[in-house]
Amino acid sequence: MESLYLLIPIAGLFVAVGLGIFVWAVKRDQFDDLDREGERILFDDEDDK
Repeated sequence: MESLYLLIPIAGLFVAVGLGIFVWAVKRDQFDDLDREGERILFDDEDDK
C-alpha cells in the first residue's frame, strides 16, 4: 500500500510530460498535413535535376 504513495505521483508526472510533449507538437504544426509527407517519398522530384 505504501508503494502507491510513490507510484501515483510518478504516473501523474508521466501523464504531464506526455501531455506537454503533445501540446508542444501541436503548437509546432507537427500534425498540420500528414498526407503530404507520407506521399512525398513515393515520387521522384524532377525539379531537382
